[in-house]
Amino acid sequence: MHYWLDRQNLSIHTKRAGDFLSQADLEAEACLKTILLGARPDDGWLGEETGASHSARRRWIVDPLDGTTNFLRGIPHWAVSIALEVDGQRRLGVVHDPVKAETFSAHLGHGAHQNGAPIHVSGTDDLSAALFGTGIPFGGMAHIDDHAADIAALMPHCAGVRRMGAAALDLAYVAAGRLDGFWERRLQQWDIAAGLVILHESGARTAALDPAERPEATGTVMTATPMLFDAFAKLLRDQTLRRA
Repeated sequence: MHYWLDRQNLSIHTKRAGDFLSQADLEAEACLKTILLGARPDDGWLGEETGASHSARRRWIVDPLDGTTNFLRGIPHWAVSIALEVDGQRRLGVVHDPVKAETFSAHLGHGAHQNGAPIHVSGTDDLSAALFGTGIPFGGMAHIDDHAADIAALMPHCAGVRRMGAAALDLAYVAAGRLDGFWERRLQQWDIAAGLVILHESGARTAALDPAERPEATGTVMTATPMLFDAFAKLLRDQTLRRA
């Protein structure tokens, strides 16, 4: 929040077209790593900015600032994402939005919460009334055309699609019933690890576009309320097959 309020003085680097790294990302991850591994020095680590450490049965998966472009432009939609993996299973997820003072969290088997209050997916059961979130590829990403085809296939059948720029928050918004579903291709594990736990505990259905794959392995995620999931998944999968 200190850097958010003093953005004009941040040191910023470009990883690739449309993908930025700031001093805020680096210092936030260093802070989280010090706190978490300071408390559990034998745990493993996977962070967006510092990469992976040694293998361990417990591993923290961290995105210190999801939505860096929003952050740098003064758009108040960004978050910190932290997940805990134990023996290969994601068991704990936290997505924290400092600007709005909202914390979405879940512990496997104990439900999903927002600021301590239980949350659940929406009750929307008609695709024509559903609002979806997505992430649009940028720069030189190879799947721009695929994603454009996804949007063209879905838009005539739903109430709208939002591209807000922070996948971790978008997944939490599905869990809280603010969005009815979300999809995006080729995300990184730190983008989705916490959100997948929160989605599971909120009652959402989640899968990859390819039914034989898992979002945890590929980074391609598709999620929606149980009543909408089959119709939503069929639209996206059918257009993917047509383009294959």
